[in-house]
Amino acid sequence: MSFLELEGKNFLVFGVANRKSVAYFIADIIKAEGGKLFLSVENEERKEAAEKLFPTAEVFTCDVSDDKQVKKLATDVENSAGTIHGIVHSIAFANYSDGFNPFHETRKDDFMQALDISCFSLITICNAFKELLDKQGAVVTISISTTRMASENYGYMAPIKAALDSTLTFLAKSFSHFSEVRFNAVGPGLLKTSASAGIPGYVDSYLYAQQMTLRKRAVETREAAAAAVFLLSPASSGVNAQKIVVDGGMETNYFDRENVRKIVGGK
Repeated sequence: MSFLELEGKNFLVFGVANRKSVAYFIADIIKAEGGKLFLSVENEERKEAAEKLFPTAEVFTCDVSDDKQVKKLATDVENSAGTIHGIVHSIAFANYSDGFNPFHETRKDDFMQALDISCFSLITICNAFKELLDKQGAVVTISISTTRMASENYGYMAPIKAALDSTLTFLAKSFSHFSEVRFNAVGPGLLKTSASAGIPGYVDSYLYAQQMTLRKRAVETREAAAAAVFLLSPASSGVNAQKIVVDGGMETNYFDRENVRKIVGGK
């Protein structure tokens, strides 16, 4: 048996979009470690793509903003898998179709839609799957490295991720009354994903973040995924209601002398 002890266990992964997505790398590692994959995607087009990426996985469609669809998904997964040992919530949506706007001009309907899909869906999913989750199972969501850094182009998604971080702690407490299910998050630094490419000005921010890491090399998506799989595994049995930051040490490196020199000059 491997250190992670995933062999023969069932894992439901939400959010596999393509080979660049965090959910894809998480699913790929689970598969390599002998876990059985069940995938949930938004629509039929995504389902076809996911089936090509993971031919041996069972793929379902579910709009997580629709309670009835989430409940139906739980029934379908129960019929196929029975017990689920881990759930991955790698879902986020924000409407950037109007381009970049100052935060104070955030539209209420955009904010509430993003909050529903990116945060409240975790509550909906966990409630629907509470009877299917192994009593010592794990739920992992994908957050961001910090919600205290006001990255203007990321806009209203940072407050929503802050809500997500708080939500997992309350879920951990709530579930503790009847199980030992653990709820944790991975907070990656800036990643090179298809979803991030849609954020205005993201490329410049990504290149800047790369220079701010201690190693001067950007965080890789698989590195964030590896942390998520660790949190899914019994190897992390003592970790609950936490967020593991995977940012290459960026948060400690604001006064990196090379970058300071580029800004203020001098030797």
